[in-house]
Amino acid sequence: MSFIELTDVDLVYGATARDKSTQTLAVSSVTLAIEHGEFLAIVGPSGCGKSTLLKLISGLVRPSRGKVVVDGKEVTHPLKTVGMAFQNATLLPWRNIRDNVMLPLEIVEPYRSRQKLDREKNRERAEMLLEKVGLSGFGDRMAWQLSGGMQQRAQLCRALIHEPSILLLDEPFAALDTFTREDLWEVLQELWSFRKCTVVLVTHELREAVYLARTVHVMSRRPGRILKTSTIDIPRPRTLESTFEPGFVGLVHDLRHHIALGKQH
Repeated sequence: MSFIELTDVDLVYGATARDKSTQTLAVSSVTLAIEHGEFLAIVGPSGCGKSTLLKLISGLVRPSRGKVVVDGKEVTHPLKTVGMAFQNATLLPWRNIRDNVMLPLEIVEPYRSRQKLDREKNRERAEMLLEKVGLSGFGDRMAWQLSGGMQQRAQLCRALIHEPSILLLDEPFAALDTFTREDLWEVLQELWSFRKCTVVLVTHELREAVYLARTVHVMSRRPGRILKTSTIDIPRPRTLESTFEPGFVGLVHDLRHHIALGKQH
C-alpha cells in the first residue's frame, strides 16, 4: 500500500444543495498513489481541481465518492501531520519572523502541550530552519521588513517546523518574479533533501514542476481527471543549468502538449 492513496474519487461542491444547478463536480474518478518521501507535482488548466486534490489529501474536504487513505487510515478529518504553504505567505503582522515560524508548535500536539518546557529547543529548531533557507539573523524582523521572496522562505519554515509527514504546496511561488522563484526552487529542493517528507506541489509553472518533482500528473479541465503521468528521471541535485538541457526542455514541451489536450476533454 502506498503512503497516500486516492481511489476513484469524486468531489462535488454544493452536493447538499437542493438546486442541482449550484452543484459543481470539481474532480472526477481520480486515482492516485503517492509513495512516502515522494516529490509529486500536479499541473493542468486553471480551475481543473488541482487545489481540490490538496484539500482532499489534507482532510479539509471529504470526497463525494471514493476514498482517501493516508498512512493506512482513511482520511475523515483534517490531518495534523500536514504542513501547508500558499501563494501568499500569510505571516501574522504582529509577530516577528521567528514567532511566525514557531506558530504550529502552539497548535499541533504533542508540541502544544510542551511549548513552555521546550521553548528554547523550539527556538533553536526555528533558527536552524531559518538558516537553511538563508534567513539567519532575520528572526527578530517583522514580516513587513522582508521582501516577498524572504516571506515565502519563512512560510516554508513554518510549514516544516512541526516535522509534518506531508507538505502541501499550492502555487507557493506564483506571485514572485522569475529570479526569486528560481532561487526558491533551489531552496525547496534542499529542504526536501534535508527533511524527506512527502511533497505535493500544485503549480502552473511547468519548468517548476519538472525541476522539483519526481512525478508530474497532468489534469484535464473541470471536472479534473488525471490524463498523463510523467516520471522525471533527471538526476539530483538539479541546477538551473539543467533547465536548458534538451531532455528537460522536452519534458516541459510534452507536459504543455498534454495540458492543451486536457483543455479539450
